[in-house]
Amino acid sequence: MPVSIIQLRLFDYRKLLGVVICMHALSLTALGGEYDGLKPLSGTTGKVIEINRHKIIDGVDPDTVGPPKKFLIDFKSRTLRPSKESLVRKTIAFSHIVHMEDNLVMQGVDDGVEGVNDGLAWSLTISKKNGKAVLAASGDGVAYVVFGVCAPIGGKP
Repeated sequence: MPVSIIQLRLFDYRKLLGVVICMHALSLTALGGEYDGLKPLSGTTGKVIEINRHKIIDGVDPDTVGPPKKFLIDFKSRTLRPSKESLVRKTIAFSHIVHMEDNLVMQGVDDGVEGVNDGLAWSLTISKKNGKAVLAASGDGVAYVVFGVCAPIGGKP
C-alpha cells in the first residue's frame, strides 16, 4: 500500500517527539546530577541566626547551638552526621527527601538532649544548581536559620 504524505509526516513528528522527550529526560537527570539524593554530600555550616520570643541574635557560633561546622549527609542511611573533626558528635536522622524545583529538601525531627526541652523540627534545602543550603529549625519558643553549602563527597564544600 502506498503511504500518504500525511501519514509520513505524522510518523516523522512522532519520532521527533520521542527524541525530544528522551533529551528532556536526560537533561533533567543531568541537572540533578550530584544533588540527586543518591550520592553522599559533605557540608559546611556558615552563618547562624537564632530567633526567640525576645530578640534576634545574628552570628551565633554553631558549636553553641548544635549544628556541626562540618557534616556529612548519607542518603542511604538517611542521616546527617558530624565530620570527624567536628566538636558536635550527634548524628541526626531525617525522614523525608523531596525534590522541589531546583532544590533537594530533607526534613526531620531531633529530640535534643535527654531530659531537656530542646527538641526541634527542621528542614534543610539544598540548591541543585550551586549547593547553597539553608536549614530552618524550630522548637519551643526558638527558631534557627543556618546558612551553609554542600558538595558531593570529594568536592569542595
